[in-house]
Amino acid sequence: MLSRLSIRDIVLIEKLDIDFSSGLSVLTGETGAGKSILLDALSLALGARGDASLVRHGATQGQVIAVFDVPRNHPARAILADNAIEDDGDIILRRVQTADGRTRVFVNDQPASVALMRAVGHALVEIHGQHDERALVDPAAHRDLLDAFGGHFGSVRAVGEAWRHWRSCESELARHRARVEAAAREADYLRAAVAELAQLDPEPGEETDLAEQRAVMMRSEKIAAEIKDAEDVLSGPASPLPQLAALLRRLQRKAGEVPGLLDEVVKSLDEAMISLDAAQSGVEAALRATEYDPEKLERTEERLFALRAAGRKHNVAVDDLAQLRDAMAADLADLDAGEEKLHGLEKQAAAARQAYDEAAAQLSAQRHGAATGLARAVMAELPALKLERAEFIVELSSEADSRMEEGIDQVEFWVRTNPGTRPGPMMKVASGGELSRFLLALKVALADRGSAPTLVFDEIDTGVGGAVADAIGQRLARLAGRVQVLSVTHAPQVAARAATHFLISKAGGADRVATGIAEMDRAARQEEIARMLAGATITEEARAAAERLLRENTAVS
Repeated sequence: MLSRLSIRDIVLIEKLDIDFSSGLSVLTGETGAGKSILLDALSLALGARGDASLVRHGATQGQVIAVFDVPRNHPARAILADNAIEDDGDIILRRVQTADGRTRVFVNDQPASVALMRAVGHALVEIHGQHDERALVDPAAHRDLLDAFGGHFGSVRAVGEAWRHWRSCESELARHRARVEAAAREADYLRAAVAELAQLDPEPGEETDLAEQRAVMMRSEKIAAEIKDAEDVLSGPASPLPQLAALLRRLQRKAGEVPGLLDEVVKSLDEAMISLDAAQSGVEAALRATEYDPEKLERTEERLFALRAAGRKHNVAVDDLAQLRDAMAADLADLDAGEEKLHGLEKQAAAARQAYDEAAAQLSAQRHGAATGLARAVMAELPALKLERAEFIVELSSEADSRMEEGIDQVEFWVRTNPGTRPGPMMKVASGGELSRFLLALKVALADRGSAPTLVFDEIDTGVGGAVADAIGQRLARLAGRVQVLSVTHAPQVAARAATHFLISKAGGADRVATGIAEMDRAARQEEIARMLAGATITEEARAAAERLLRENTAVS
């Protein structure tokens, strides 16, 4: 429930702190005292549109803080959890409105968005008046209210789960059917491509290895030609080695005849022969090291060029050819096994749709039963509200082929205000005063089902009096036995039934006016109710009537 409302510098309100209790609280006061301002301030804390004009004249900003005490399992706390808002006690909504039009929002003292504040506020408070019956405008809310009345939450959840499962099956079926159809259109191409790539059998990294091998062999071919030339010089027909060897032998024979004359020459020629011998052996070893197989180079080049041609053909990197082959083979497998799998998915989707249809039909039957009960419950409240000739209708249409997550039913509240007239949607047929009373009857029928923990009724008793006002007071009091009810009222019969009575007044001079609020004791309540009965001049008869109203309602409660 709303436990505290603090307002600073909003229109005529300079500083206001109000503590609310459970049950029925009424707010009364003379016209223009500021009752509507109080509700505007509360609406601001619930996420209503901000406006610079709400800031009190002369102030730089206004602020509203609404504090709520609700159970741990209340839906509003789930909204906070979903948005990572700390929640370890009261729910506190704070709205700051600046005079330059900017607005700041805090939920449990954490900065938040207006949308989040509005979602939390909607779960905590409903404000109803002659021109603010939001729950009655939206047919989607009508279906929710009917489900709340019938207690269908388990069935609604089951239908939603069945719908999501069916849609998931349909999506999977559509995706697989698209794959099979695409594969079928390309079947011949796929089979040829898979056969080609299977024969080629590419491997990741193979292009790099082949390119390196080819480069090494091509370098070896070029170097080997130079070494072969060296071998021809050293070992071929023109080699100087045989002539040098013969020369060395002749000089060695002559050296003995002339001692000391040819020793250095023979020694140098001998060393040259040894060096040339070594060079010849080195050249032969180098030539053997650079040997390669031209056929291997040819095979390597053919393989490399075939891989690169396949990559260009399929517009992929050579290293991705193996993955492409596997993907195409999988597509062919889907095509080959597609009909069987497609048939299985079709059966699965059909079974899911049948399960949804059965759950939706069961929920629809429950809704039809609840519609009769809700119409009967609302109709029972109408005579006392001077709508005895009116009729409340739960217009429920069901279409088995119109499958929705919420079921197959469309629900809208209709009314017939007089016999013989055409029924129609409540918002279009009922007048402002009638609409407020229909709303009250509906809320009484729903009791605490489908309602926020705090209900605010803004002058729904306008234009009625006597027995109708008393009937409205009775029903507000009954509602207050289940949820917190705040009512702005001009009807003494309503005010007399309150557990808590606040007086809203306006005070100040010609240049500065401020709205104030005070909780009244019994004597003050009697005087205020007498004013509501008599007007500007309070008579003793009015005071006696006020005392009688208070006494009667105290006895009833």
